[in-house]
Amino acid sequence: MSPANGMRSELQKAVSAAFAFGGPLQRADAQYRERGAQLELAAAVADAIDAREVLVAEAGTGVGKTFAYLVPALLAGHRTLISTATKSLQDQLFLRDLPRLREVLALPVSVALLKGRGSYLCLQRLVLARETTALPDRYAARTLAKIEQWAQRTVSGDLAELEGLDERSSVIPLVTSTRENCLGSECPEYRGCHVMKARREAMAADLVVVNHHLFFADLSLRDTGMAELLPSVDVAVFDEAHQLAEAGVAFLGSTLGSAQVVDFARDMLAVGLAQARGLQPWQDLAARCDRAARDLRLAANGPLREVRGSLKLRWGDRADRADFIETLAALGQACRSAADALDVVAEMSPDLAKLAERASTLAARAAGFGLEAEPGRVRWIDLTPQGLRLVESPLDVRDAMREQIAAAPKAWIFTSATLGADERLTWFTEQAGLETARTLRVDSPFDYPMHARLYVPTRFPKPNEPGHTAAVARLAAACARAAGGRTFVLTTTLRALSGVGEALQSDFEGDAEPITVLMQGSGPKRQLLQRFLDTPRAVLVGSQSFWEGIDVPGEALQCVIIDKLPFPPPNDPLVEARVKRLESEGRNPFNDYFVAEAAVSLKQGAGRLIRSESDRGLLVVCDPRMGTMGYGQRMRAALPPMQVLREEAQALAWLAEISKAASAWA
Repeated sequence: MSPANGMRSELQKAVSAAFAFGGPLQRADAQYRERGAQLELAAAVADAIDAREVLVAEAGTGVGKTFAYLVPALLAGHRTLISTATKSLQDQLFLRDLPRLREVLALPVSVALLKGRGSYLCLQRLVLARETTALPDRYAARTLAKIEQWAQRTVSGDLAELEGLDERSSVIPLVTSTRENCLGSECPEYRGCHVMKARREAMAADLVVVNHHLFFADLSLRDTGMAELLPSVDVAVFDEAHQLAEAGVAFLGSTLGSAQVVDFARDMLAVGLAQARGLQPWQDLAARCDRAARDLRLAANGPLREVRGSLKLRWGDRADRADFIETLAALGQACRSAADALDVVAEMSPDLAKLAERASTLAARAAGFGLEAEPGRVRWIDLTPQGLRLVESPLDVRDAMREQIAAAPKAWIFTSATLGADERLTWFTEQAGLETARTLRVDSPFDYPMHARLYVPTRFPKPNEPGHTAAVARLAAACARAAGGRTFVLTTTLRALSGVGEALQSDFEGDAEPITVLMQGSGPKRQLLQRFLDTPRAVLVGSQSFWEGIDVPGEALQCVIIDKLPFPPPNDPLVEARVKRLESEGRNPFNDYFVAEAAVSLKQGAGRLIRSESDRGLLVVCDPRMGTMGYGQRMRAALPPMQVLREEAQALAWLAEISKAASAWA
């Protein structure tokens, strides 16, 4: 907090001067102007740094939160860690924002970027991929050739440098390392290792940019270089903090995946034949592991059940079945047999020793999942068309965060555009164990009452009624025609996504001026977004990954339609476990969990609409419960203060008006 005597610290004075008219930010940018909301947030960050306190700050769209935490962090002169949710924001901070501020503020601050192993080319794995891997198709072969050419000139080894490399490419796991297959100091390419180079640079830098996954992976595995880094910093900033808890749950648990076993079997076969041919039955051992992994997926899925997308299965529904338990035991036995065979030849090479270690770990994981889960943890099965993962995780990150914050005095800053629906930001602070932290809400400076409208149709099928998806598609078509495209439709499920998308395509087919329908899944996210921007009349239909992290300022997006209130799925095993805990505490799970989660998710989806001071748009929530149920008021209160429209005709007229104005300016 600010000093009781009203005296400002040197850092607070420097921050105020940096943002002031005539200061370095304004001198470097003729378009710069002071924003009270940004200065309020920057002053709070400076206070937290001075006092080494914990600050949880929600900053609405347009506040300029990135500079609001970067400027005090840089001016403080302390060693700083910045963690983000996504690699794209990492790259933006490292490549654009930090270089600009270093120059503007004239600060000789060294900056480093640190990502997880999977982001860096592994030189040893590249050799193995070239020599021993049977690539699935010609496209994969071309991708590998492209990576080989780039490998000759890259300095960082960061695969993000490679233009056009699809992050879903099957080649990436072949040329990157994991904790399981990394040879460490035994690797012949150790001196030139890109991962180790990135870690050395991070340890030497004044400011390091990481991501939430890396942060929690290190707390769990001590394998990312963070174990040495975190104790050495005085300021830790978590941007996009609303994703922190889910990232932590994913990494603080234990997993066993069929892909892990299949990859191990492939590597064992390749290395065994190359370095210890004839000494063990490598083909039989690999085939047994591979078959056991695939059998486990079949046992988890059940007979003749088609899987589209990703399913979360209750652990108890499978663990009570004899065939699943037997198949899990068979997987453990296959990995144990491989470990025994590899132990015999392990001293022949580092590759074989590492494979023996991997096999033992997989066998131990399989045995662990054959026992009861630890108290306070929940298990489930992630099932996809290609594989499965057995997961055991904590219900939240409370204990992990409290332990880190208590370990050493430093400033901890958590910020996002969406951290809760109340002044105390309890949605975030409770799940992160930060109930005693100082909280701050800084509203968006945008004129929502003037520029935005909200329409909730009341005479509309409820989400659980058969005609709901068709009604959403009909209203979305009407809105898109009125807006001339310029529309996002955000759905809560993949089933609704395909239903709405296909209905829109059919509806627009006969139009004289057809509207293009772009559907999530038809291409990489970045590519779909670019097509939306490049297509004059377009509708983009997306599910979860399009609810946040999408920035389309200007007239390209003027209507956001949400199919229903985004309540968490009640049959999700993690949700069920959290509900049981709330009930055991005597709390109301619907009010304290389901409504709170839905309000925050709704706020994130609605945040796609107004991205600049001049933007105008319409938000449509196709769920009559928002207007008729008591909790609908909490939902509306979570949104920016938009004018509410009562009739569809009003909504279409507003869209026609702003679309006409946009076309006139074009």
